[in-house]
Amino acid sequence: MTTKWPLERVLFALAGSMALLSAILVAVFSPWFLILTAFVGINQWVYVALGACPASLVLKRFGIKPQCGW
Repeated sequence: MTTKWPLERVLFALAGSMALLSAILVAVFSPWFLILTAFVGINQWVYVALGACPASLVLKRFGIKPQCGW
């Protein structure tokens, strides 16, 4: 069993964390933080459609390899 997470898993964890953070910020501060949730969702669809998004490009620069080999 490997201890390194593939790119897809890291992206999923990052998107989930940002969505939770956005929900907390909306509840505590302002509904304008829903823009952060929309940005996360758009980036997820960009990754699905194109196989890359800004976060995936940055993570690849840090040496995180995709599991699917795209």
